[in-house]
Amino acid sequence: MRIVLVGPPGAGKGTQAQVLAQTLSIPHISTGDLFRANIGQGTGLGIKAKAYMNEGRLVPDEVTIAMAKDRMLQADTAGGFLLDGFPRNLGQARVLDEFLAQRGIALDGVLDLEVPDKEVVDRIAGRRLCRNDGNHMYHVAYNPPQQDDVCDECGSGLYKRPDDAEAKVRTRLEVYHTETEPITDYYAQQDLLLTIPALGKVDEVTARAIAALEKNRHA
Repeated sequence: MRIVLVGPPGAGKGTQAQVLAQTLSIPHISTGDLFRANIGQGTGLGIKAKAYMNEGRLVPDEVTIAMAKDRMLQADTAGGFLLDGFPRNLGQARVLDEFLAQRGIALDGVLDLEVPDKEVVDRIAGRRLCRNDGNHMYHVAYNPPQQDDVCDECGSGLYKRPDDAEAKVRTRLEVYHTETEPITDYYAQQDLLLTIPALGKVDEVTARAIAALEKNRHA
C-alpha cells in the first residue's frame, strides 16, 4: 500500500504512522527523519537543509521534495510506503502525483486524522517531558506522573517545551489550516481521502484506519 497520512499537530500522526507501517509491513517515511538522516550523513541536500534551519528559515519545497523522492526510490519501498509530513501543501501534492505517475503507480489512500482544534490545544499544551533525556512524555490530564512534575522512570524534573505553549499551538494550527489542510480537498476530488476520527485509544484509531483503507481498496 502507498499511503499519505495527514492531520493537525497533536492528532497522533507519529504514533499512528509507526503502528500502521508495522501492521502493513511498509516503511514509514517522515520528513523529520529525512531531514535528520540527510543532515547526519552530510548529503548535499542535508547541507542545504541545515543551512536554512540554522537561519531559522523553512526548508524550501524543492529540498524537501528531493529528499522524499530519493527515499521513495529506495528498494524497501517497492511494496509500498507511508508518507508522514509529506506532502505538506498543494504544490508538494501535485509533484508527488507526477512522480508516482511517472513510475506507473498511485496512492491507495490519504488518511486524514480528524481532531477538533480544542482537543489539539488540550493535548499539546498539557504535554510534559523528562528533563533528563526528553524521551519520557507525560500529560497533566491523560497520563500524569505519579508525583507532580517528576519523571516516574528516573526522578528528573519535567518541563514544557516552548512550542507547546497554548499560543504557539494555536499558531501552528493556523498554519496547518492554511497550508496543509487544502490538500484534503485535493485528494477528496481524487476519491482518495479517508477521514478517520482520531479520538480514542491508539488501537481503536488504527482499526478505523485499516478498515477504511481496506474498504477503499475494494471499492
